[in-house]
Amino acid sequence: MLNAAQLIRLPRKFGKYYDRQFLPLLEKTGLTIREVHVLLFLANHPGQDTARDVTELRGMAKSQVSQAVEVLAGRGLLARRADGEDRRVVHLEITEQGAPLAREAQALQAACGRRLLEGLTEEEQAVFLDLLERVLREMEDLSAEKERWT
Repeated sequence: MLNAAQLIRLPRKFGKYYDRQFLPLLEKTGLTIREVHVLLFLANHPGQDTARDVTELRGMAKSQVSQAVEVLAGRGLLARRADGEDRRVVHLEITEQGAPLAREAQALQAACGRRLLEGLTEEEQAVFLDLLERVLREMEDLSAEKERWT
């Protein structure tokens, strides 16, 4: 029997666990978790490199993304590049200085996922990840359907 309360709790509990894994990195760098989220998004999604992409696909508020980009650019971790065809579009790229930090954050992210699934066998992990992907696709479809009617 589906327990909706568990589904509601899952993202909140995972989010707290996930963010805690980055505390040593945040303390070392002086960055906020939002800034790290922006850096990770750009590192993990080549070709989706605008603030709008981060806002829409990562689900962060526009103001949060703008503030994070300002800080990251100010510290030399991100660079802005104007689009060749549309001057309104600004592409974001991780700089040479920001690349090691992005890789470190990616390693923490990967370790977080491994730890979360380490109690499952390889077969169980594969089944879980397949089912999770199917549920996520269904959620996206339902969300897109709702947006068409509003």
